[in-house]
Amino acid sequence: MDIDLSPGLPDLSGFPRSAWWRAERSVLGGAAAAEFAYGDPRGSHTLRQELASWLARVRGVRADPRDIIVVGGVAQSLALVAQTLRAAGTTEIAVEDPGSRGAQDALAHWGLEPVPVPVDEQGLRVAELVRSGLRTALLTPAHQFPTGVVLAPDRRRELLAWANDGGLVIEDDYDAEHRYDRPPVPALQASAPERVVHTGSISKTLAPGMRLGWLIAPRSLQDALVAAKHASDLGSPVLPQLVLARLISHGDLDRHMRLTRGRYRTRRDAFLTALTARLPSVHVQGVAAGLHLLITFPELTGRVDDTDLSESLRGAGVLTHPLSWHRRTPGAPGLVLGYAAHPPDRLREAARRIAETVQSASRARAERKHVPRAVRDYG
Repeated sequence: MDIDLSPGLPDLSGFPRSAWWRAERSVLGGAAAAEFAYGDPRGSHTLRQELASWLARVRGVRADPRDIIVVGGVAQSLALVAQTLRAAGTTEIAVEDPGSRGAQDALAHWGLEPVPVPVDEQGLRVAELVRSGLRTALLTPAHQFPTGVVLAPDRRRELLAWANDGGLVIEDDYDAEHRYDRPPVPALQASAPERVVHTGSISKTLAPGMRLGWLIAPRSLQDALVAAKHASDLGSPVLPQLVLARLISHGDLDRHMRLTRGRYRTRRDAFLTALTARLPSVHVQGVAAGLHLLITFPELTGRVDDTDLSESLRGAGVLTHPLSWHRRTPGAPGLVLGYAAHPPDRLREAARRIAETVQSASRARAERKHVPRAVRDYG
């Protein structure tokens, strides 16, 4: 049986079905008929009120309900923002390197050219962003994908200075809610609400299939974004919005997050222990937060291709993302590994298969290195 370690998948078996069912029954029993008509394309006012107070409490976001647009996940946020910026004349956008391939593909689809800016152990190299001359940037500052680093305080100040000098930050609040070592850093949006577009979703807290998220933009962009949202779908489905609002107001969402945070930490610990025991030289990043970790093999740079390694792992029944999928420029080979969807025993088995596959690839490379050239060319 395959073990799918693709990043971005929460524990879908842990979806709070009972709480959702109770909330949905309550909503259907008490919602006014007018709630189910064509409404404000920004979304249900009830949900936007709850989101405004909840995001202020858990992420430090500064937003009035009228500033929030309910969207079908971060993917729709990126689509709306890209269309709006493209219509205003923007053609390029800075992206983290490595960074989410899915986000970059989405931006390119909607007409913006992603331009890579390197990420190191302190996050985006803001000095290189400044030198690029670009005026728009997409970041995951609270938990960078895929490296897992948090944007360092000095870099954060540099980025805000760049934004206040005319730049625009699109803040994907990726995995911010899953922090294991300390409270998460506040959202950037609170420091520069007129220079930061903030977006997040319940895809990792509840389930990606719910397709619910939020978009909070500077007021100078709001009219255009609301028009784009209306043209896209007239508005998000109302029943899930009302159910989510009730889960927030009654504390069910917070209780669910506390429960899953403990579960994910246990799974992370089991996976990390198994990996480092079997591959003691592996370099591991991103373990302090989120639902995935990154392992890299600096000593194998130029010797092992991570795409080939990922394909070999597929043959061994483990599905992974090669780090090179998310790179725009060359670097050390690596694997992006999601652990949230599997119990500890499955993760230990995945670690065993990964270690055996990596060791086999290393041995094969070493053996090929000592084969005479004529045999290599014609064997």
